Amino acid sequence: MRFLALLVILASAFVGAAWAEDPPYIEPQALSERMESGDTELLVLDVRSTAEFDEGHIPGAINIPYDALGARLAELGPAGERDVVVYCRSGRRSAIALEALKGAGFSRLFHLEGDYLRWSEEGRSVVGPSARP
Repeated sequence: MRFLALLVILASAFVGAAWAEDPPYIEPQALSERMESGDTELLVLDVRSTAEFDEGHIPGAINIPYDALGARLAELGPAGERDVVVYCRSGRRSAIALEALKGAGFSRLFHLEGDYLRWSEEGRSVVGPSARP
């Protein structure tokens, strides 16, 4: 029984450590407020395809598809200089991009809660053909 309890404690510690390393989420409302304030330490990164980006994106976002990120890291400037908020359509590509950014030395990383789907479903401002009047 003691052995089982020790295994549970060790497993919990490893799971907790893994979660502690994940970039925090930022709520759409908080991102919107930072954008509206003109926050110069903010970079919004859309890691969807160029075609998806052209169909509609968050105002001010730059587009570097997740599978091209490694070759285009220099476009983001020095690691640690700004807060980087990453989003894709639903989260899978964001997670891959966030791991790549973390591996490249970026530490001020955030994942947009709900990604583009939530942003657009909440009726927030978008740029492109899917933009609302």
